[in-house]
Amino acid sequence: MSKTPAGTPHDPRGAERFNEERAAYTVSSAQPDLEGGVAAIRETVRVLKPVPGVYRMVDARGEVLYVGKARSLKARVANYTQVAQLSGRLQRMVSQTRSMEIITTNSEAEALLLEAQLIKRFRPAFNVLLRDDKSFPFILLRADHAFPRIQKHRGARRAKGNYYGPFASAGSVNTTLNALQKLFLLRSCTDSFFNNRDRPCLLYQIKRCSAPCVGRISEPDYDVLVRQAKDFLAGRSGQVQADLERQMAEAAANLDFETAAMLRDRLRAATFIQGSQAINAQGLGDADVFALAAKNGQMTVQAFFIRGGQNWGHRAFFPRHTADVEEAQVLADVMLQFYEEVPPPPTILVDRELPERELIEAALSEVAARKVRIGIPERGDRRKLMEQAQRNAVDALDRRLAETGTKARLNRELAEFLELDTPPQRIEVYDNSHIQGTKAVGAMIVAGPEGFEKGQYRKFNIREAQSNDDFAMMREVMTRRFRSFADGDGEPGADAKPGGHEAILPDLMLIDGGKGQLSSVMRVLEDYGIAGEVAVVGIAKGPNHGREGREVFHFPDGREKMLPPGSPLLFHLQNLRDEVHRYVIGAHRAKRSQAITASPLDEIPGIGPARKRALLLHFGTASKVRAAALEDLQRAPGVSATVARKVYDFYHAGG
Repeated sequence: MSKTPAGTPHDPRGAERFNEERAAYTVSSAQPDLEGGVAAIRETVRVLKPVPGVYRMVDARGEVLYVGKARSLKARVANYTQVAQLSGRLQRMVSQTRSMEIITTNSEAEALLLEAQLIKRFRPAFNVLLRDDKSFPFILLRADHAFPRIQKHRGARRAKGNYYGPFASAGSVNTTLNALQKLFLLRSCTDSFFNNRDRPCLLYQIKRCSAPCVGRISEPDYDVLVRQAKDFLAGRSGQVQADLERQMAEAAANLDFETAAMLRDRLRAATFIQGSQAINAQGLGDADVFALAAKNGQMTVQAFFIRGGQNWGHRAFFPRHTADVEEAQVLADVMLQFYEEVPPPPTILVDRELPERELIEAALSEVAARKVRIGIPERGDRRKLMEQAQRNAVDALDRRLAETGTKARLNRELAEFLELDTPPQRIEVYDNSHIQGTKAVGAMIVAGPEGFEKGQYRKFNIREAQSNDDFAMMREVMTRRFRSFADGDGEPGADAKPGGHEAILPDLMLIDGGKGQLSSVMRVLEDYGIAGEVAVVGIAKGPNHGREGREVFHFPDGREKMLPPGSPLLFHLQNLRDEVHRYVIGAHRAKRSQAITASPLDEIPGIGPARKRALLLHFGTASKVRAAALEDLQRAPGVSATVARKVYDFYHAGG
């Protein structure tokens, strides 16, 4: 690919901070100017060629408004200058456009894939967005050890091995993983744990591991279990069950009832996995099923994940920015963004004809490095499966609409209780966690009209505040959160990332704490000149330390308010506070665990993990390494004279 520069790229990760209307109408701080937008587009069209590629519409602040692909960039982009033929949504987009960025590609299929990638990266306000905060979990059967490990995996697939998924949720993958451990007795421990065992762990005692770490099973026998696991996960479960039944019958015939009982339990685990498949997908192999439902201006896409003829869960997606977009186009956009992260299966079933279906098939085939087919089932079991997906889509949308109505009502009540002009679109909640001032960490969570925006959460490692001064810690967190507004003119400073939270002011800030914490926050906001632009409220535990739900809400002017116990609004605010508690405590525990497992040898530059392990195994403790003479260090197995000198000089420099 080659890039034609028409501006500089930006990276506004996690910019899902507004609902659809707010994003569409207030993305840019500039006033809409249709003529100015058309002029900027015409300037770009002059240098374009009729080649495939991807274009980005950018506003005056550098935020990406829209990402699109084209078979002919010159013809496609020129269409935006014909204002009278554009929809109202596209006219608003053109009026905010001030520059364009162009990337040419080798083919239209390549442009389609790049478009999905850039949409997920920039989260443009005029593109259909697949809103999903977490990556999908997989089961990984590693292949980098003589006794392969089975484990849950998220993120990039760098480790060598076989990946099975995606699973719809962590719960579904955990349930399947537990049953697989009972069925195949494969180890799930880390390599370091495996290498340091001298007796079987608890998993062996409860018959969920064959204990290869201490030689309770030979490598060839373990390979048999691994092969059976691969067959089972690949859809050949009948063969695996038949083998287990044969072995159980042989053990019983030989009066080896203990082995027969163990094989019986493994068969039950296999039956559990298959019995948990609420969706009949036999004979389908590897496939994904997508169905869309629309009502009251909102859409839901229901997905079923079928692998090896087994149902590995289902997930409902609620795409954003779908106003004035055809339903089939929404479904196509959701699928492309979904497969930007997840490898596509050979078969994809949809409930309607997609625009540019053949192009989408070609693009996904390129990603999968094999043929991918998209079809609409019309009869038989596949049609029944699609009808089930459609029913699930309708049910999920009905639940979503009911929840949205409840959240909207709570937001209106919140605005009235906290005396806000309008319901808040972005709420930030803050809290700190520490143990007597040590390992202090602050946290910010974000909530919008549709719930928690987990992609916007942020942790702050507190460095400057000393001792257990909660007020100083809160001041440090606020300073780092709002330092990009130091110009004091209500606009983000030069260090703010366009579209990132550094460039966004919340509508409401909830501070976990009383008057002291609230005063610390207000002092920082006043220093930055934004105290009057953000509503700030402190939440403190009331009588009996909040055990009766008697939280006190502190206002900057000194007033206090309370809500009656059992109030839905009180429960909503407690839920916001509990979420920031959960997040900050998790961050604090992770920091504390990291400190516990750290070694003083980590401070020595140029000494890797293997050398540190050799030194600790030889001397026993880090303090003995520190006290060792140079000659003793050189005698440690695996430690060269050069490494010994580095260690000795580090501890005895200037001595």
